[in-house]
Amino acid sequence: MARLIFITGGVVSSLGKGLASAALGALLQARGYKVRLRKLDPYLNVDPGTMSPFQHGEVYVTDDGAETDLDLGHYERFTGVSAAKSDNVTSGRIYQQVIDKERKGGYLGRTVQVIPHVTDMIKEFVMAGTEDLDFLLVEIGGTVGDIEGLPFFEAIRQLGNELPRGRAAFVHLTLVPFIEAAGELKTKPTQHSVKELRAIGIQPDVLLCRASHPIPEDERRKIGLFCNVPAERVIPALDLDTIYRVPMAYHEAGLDVQLLKVFGMDDAPPPDLSRWQQVVERVKNPEGEVRIAVVGKYIQVKDSYKSLSEALTHGGIANNVRVHLDWIDSEIFERDDAASFLENVNGILVPGGFGERGTEGKIQAVKFARERNVPFFGICYGLHMAVIEAARDLAGLDGAGTTEIGHPKHPVIGLMTEWTKGNERVTRSAEDDMGGTMRLGAYTAHLTPGSRVAEVYGATQISERHRHRYEVNTEYAKMLGKHGFQVSGWSPDGLLPEIMEFPDHPWFIGVQYHPELKSRPLEPHPLFTSFIAAAVQQSRLV
Repeated sequence: MARLIFITGGVVSSLGKGLASAALGALLQARGYKVRLRKLDPYLNVDPGTMSPFQHGEVYVTDDGAETDLDLGHYERFTGVSAAKSDNVTSGRIYQQVIDKERKGGYLGRTVQVIPHVTDMIKEFVMAGTEDLDFLLVEIGGTVGDIEGLPFFEAIRQLGNELPRGRAAFVHLTLVPFIEAAGELKTKPTQHSVKELRAIGIQPDVLLCRASHPIPEDERRKIGLFCNVPAERVIPALDLDTIYRVPMAYHEAGLDVQLLKVFGMDDAPPPDLSRWQQVVERVKNPEGEVRIAVVGKYIQVKDSYKSLSEALTHGGIANNVRVHLDWIDSEIFERDDAASFLENVNGILVPGGFGERGTEGKIQAVKFARERNVPFFGICYGLHMAVIEAARDLAGLDGAGTTEIGHPKHPVIGLMTEWTKGNERVTRSAEDDMGGTMRLGAYTAHLTPGSRVAEVYGATQISERHRHRYEVNTEYAKMLGKHGFQVSGWSPDGLLPEIMEFPDHPWFIGVQYHPELKSRPLEPHPLFTSFIAAAVQQSRLV
């Protein structure tokens, strides 16, 4: 039976529970243990798929097509364990399942209540498929005291009592703020947070204290005394220069050692952190640097492109260079000349997105990259913008556009109503629920032998994750091939263009999928590795 570690948060949100959970998972993995991470989200949305990136950040998509919380991206990047639909659940999904069961008579006429029916459903979700694991880490979203999170806290309290002794541990992440006017750290917020947690029946075993300044030993003892936690289990979590140093910093602070003691595992093997040390060394001491312009529409909230920014960092790690990102709102190019913003960059990336705002600006960025021979990477919507630009400027198709934002004269991008996935035929229409119109999850693509992407991947068959509604119109794609913009990756049935490239350009590739979702610091994605390598070459030509 797996040992369970529950990670909760207090005082304020955005302390980094997801990153802390992921780093702890990486630490246990470095000791040779098999781990998995799960996220319980208290909001009532069934999943984050219809939530604005401005509110929630990016939607992380799994191989099995689940739209999940962005923290699952942290889990995958730090552990390399592919997440699934079974690793993220919301209050909305739990309540939906309970109500569906009640409507079908599943409760045999009993009054359906939060306790035990909702909490039982949560516990069922937590414990599913844990038989072959050494550790399951479960992060509870939100902050202790939030009313919507109470059923989740109650469910993990019950699990803590129901599991055999020594099979569950509670880690509470809290804040120890530094008050500038007083010139000192304050422990009272942590004390109140733990008091709130204990009031609902949960005694934390380990406290992970976020702080901007080192926490003196006296303050750690004080926190331990008031929170009923041994002082050595009050672990400082200080601000760091790179997130990839977190596993090593937590180990140096004793987090994994103390947590294993909670489980009575004093003789656990030491962790091998050599690969993380190599990553940090490359991040902190690169041999060069490149500048990449990311031209998008959600740039005010960097979490909207969290996986993307990390994947670009991974490409830098692979090439031993530092990647500087210029976040540029595409609407600027609808008013000002793109050249004034893009003259000094070594690569241009147009990421995914939805809707009309900023599209013409993205097209201008594509045009600049194509005409100036600047390495270009178009992802999902970025590919669509590249197709529209090529259709207008190379094929002379005035009025070329996408049916996502109107009724263009030449619909080079449109809603594909059916395709094949494996042995099944999938259909959709514009009237479906928003999630229902999506092509979600892992799909196979066949690459053209001898193409640049086949060379980059070192393969002619790949699997990548998708999240989009609209596709490149096959007939127009074939037409653009006569103008040099060639399809170099197709869906297995030959109906959907997956990748397009300009073979004669230094590096110009557009993909329909989201390769950033499969990039890891220990295993950078080949497309990002190749893109940054092209940017390095571009920097030497300037």
